Amino acid sequence: MLQRIQTIYLLLAAGVSAGLSMFLPYGINEDGIELYAKEVFFLLGMFVGSAVLSLVAIFLFKNRQLQFVLGRINILLNFILLGVFVYWSLTVSGETRVSEKGIGMIIPIISIVLLVMANKAIKRDENLVKSVDRLR
Repeated sequence: MLQRIQTIYLLLAAGVSAGLSMFLPYGINEDGIELYAKEVFFLLGMFVGSAVLSLVAIFLFKNRQLQFVLGRINILLNFILLGVFVYWSLTVSGETRVSEKGIGMIIPIISIVLLVMANKAIKRDENLVKSVDRLR
């Protein structure tokens, strides 16, 4: 069913991953130029991959187990993305392009929180269906 709360969480996670990552800078280089994820192919691929996984999971409402697994894979993808951002921000500024952090570095954290809330709702639905099946 598309009218469940996990649909809203997954749609918000897709919007945050695909939409906000294009408009919020993840850092500022030594020259004061803002760096966006759409300029780096690796980051763009990770953000778009996360958004696509969220959108695919929305339409798998009949297969809750697969929906739950895709949510976990998406969380793992966002943790990898967060790790890349942390690595870039902790390296010496002479060795990397990023010399100052931007607001775009918190996008994976927001996405992870939304995906965890969606997975909790999916698990709650699965438990409800299992409890009804026991009564039959």
